[in-house]
Amino acid sequence: MSPVDPVSSVSAAEFRHRPPISRAFLGVQDAAEYLGISPKTLYVWRHRRQGPPSFRMGARGRVTYRIDALDAWIREQEQADSRSNPALNPVSAASQRRAAYLATV
Repeated sequence: MSPVDPVSSVSAAEFRHRPPISRAFLGVQDAAEYLGISPKTLYVWRHRRQGPPSFRMGARGRVTYRIDALDAWIREQEQADSRSNPALNPVSAASQRRAAYLATV
């Protein structure tokens, strides 16, 4: 028989196979993995005041990222890219030079 935790009545094997606890906050390592970039990139962005919003939390002042803030930042990046946002696509924009020329004729 597998050992049983007397507090929760859940065996150790059952506990190991549970899905991970979802968190609202991520540290630098986990946030970098979530975004698919290196932790060093996050440190550089934070130093330059770029990238997703972060803050210090806890007695040691560890850098922390909210998952919902990361998701919002990703959506902002998508909207700022002309490949994802048709309104920013330069191919669909009217030529400014020609429009200015036609106004003078």
